Amino acid sequence: MSLFSAQLHPGRALGFLVLGASLHDILTRLKREPQRFPKLDLVFTPKDPVKSQVHLGLPANGLRLRFDGPEQRLRLIEVVDFTKNHIFLKPANDKERDLVRPPSGSSPQMSDAPSGPTFKHIYQRFLGPTYDGEYIPSDPSQGIYVLSYPGVAFTFSMKASEFSPSKDIISLLSSSAIPGSMAVFNGDSWAQARNKMWTEVLPSIKTFTPLAKGKDVYPDEVSLVKIHGGGKLQVFRKWSNNYFWIILGDTTPQQLVAELGPPDAIYRKNDQRMYIHKLRAASNNMARPNGNDLRRQDDLTDTDQSSAHTASDGYDSNEDAVDDELVANVSGECFYNYFHLGFDVLVSTPTAPSPPAPSQGKDGTTSPSIPEATFKNNSADRLVATKVILHANVPGSYPFNRHRRCRWEISYLSPELVNAAGGSGVVDSETKFPVIEASLREEWKSIYASDSEAKQKQRGMVLNRGWGDSPGSSCELLGGWEETGGSVMPGVGKKFDGSEDSTTTLYGFPGLVFEVLKNGYISAVTVF
Repeated sequence: MSLFSAQLHPGRALGFLVLGASLHDILTRLKREPQRFPKLDLVFTPKDPVKSQVHLGLPANGLRLRFDGPEQRLRLIEVVDFTKNHIFLKPANDKERDLVRPPSGSSPQMSDAPSGPTFKHIYQRFLGPTYDGEYIPSDPSQGIYVLSYPGVAFTFSMKASEFSPSKDIISLLSSSAIPGSMAVFNGDSWAQARNKMWTEVLPSIKTFTPLAKGKDVYPDEVSLVKIHGGGKLQVFRKWSNNYFWIILGDTTPQQLVAELGPPDAIYRKNDQRMYIHKLRAASNNMARPNGNDLRRQDDLTDTDQSSAHTASDGYDSNEDAVDDELVANVSGECFYNYFHLGFDVLVSTPTAPSPPAPSQGKDGTTSPSIPEATFKNNSADRLVATKVILHANVPGSYPFNRHRRCRWEISYLSPELVNAAGGSGVVDSETKFPVIEASLREEWKSIYASDSEAKQKQRGMVLNRGWGDSPGSSCELLGGWEETGGSVMPGVGKKFDGSEDSTTTLYGFPGLVFEVLKNGYISAVTVF
């Protein structure tokens, strides 16, 4: 195993580990180098995986990375073992400074080097003088002293009897004191940063010069998708007030590429193993279905085409994105897979989107800012966006790390209705399904003849994504991990310990299909 060597950028990064980077991007990068990062320990709260912190430990490298739950952004970088890495600082117009001199032997554990940098080295040579730090007691007799710089902090173990507010730093910490850990964070000091660390808006990674892509210009990432009903989605950009619209049945592939760039992969949908459910749904209408009707009934089960790849057409993270010319010339029904944005778009021949919610009126608009679909030149061979699948990237779920997390909210549900269902004013990607279910049932109750009919239409369909011979293994639902001869795409969909929850339940409402995990959180939502 090669030593992890990284330049320290106080307040911004440690090597390629940049504050604000997504959990998906970091994991994908780490998995590309198994020799350098041989072990990844993912720690999360199973009952509340989208609100509590997610910790990613790199025990072989002496590092621990902490992400917030809702956005899954890197908020804190910790060095917990200084002997397993080489960290250096390179000030402008100055020579490189080592935090700890790299061991001369091939194995850092066999070296006689100290277990970490001394206080004297940090204070005198590495970063220089700083203000007095903060003593944080852990019990009546013991605590830690935090030596803080802008964007960097060191912790020193200290007995309560040794601390005195009247003593200066040098008196408190002898020259031979060695820190237990180092933290990289965004803020002027640890005391100032720790209270807002998990909720503040971090600067764009594009502004971090060492990782800038030269003269390449690429759009800001997607931070939120508002579902307005009637097949209209408002897509917001991070770090700006800019947004654009995806109008199902109207938005063209060219418009998608212009706004989002070329997709990471294109999957041509061809699996028909859920055909029996299309026939069942069609027979309930007491009429002979036509081709379009059969395809629309597939919306109930079609939740994860994004992951269906073979060894030949799978997404390779080492290759460039799909070529613009290929996207422009694509023909036939297919999915545009945007793994780095957290969603997929079905491109097919035009179909009318689902009707707007009852509270929206006939035109599906509750605000003058919501555009109307143009439906121009909708010939039979014209391709448009007809479905969007938003992925939550929930830790512990079977498809974890295939996509980054995409946050969303259902805007047409009123705060009063959501509060009455036990929510907090808005239904979004962090809301548990029982609140979503109660809110949507109340919103759509007028379209059903009775409560019993509504419950019958909205009952769940259980599937197991891990069974290779069940409908759940169909590429209509899962994707071809079991169909690729055991191969796994680099950094995507690879299990950590085999304990991922592969059983989910699908619930359908007009224009929406939710894939629900056992803990009540949403793994994916399909908008059609």
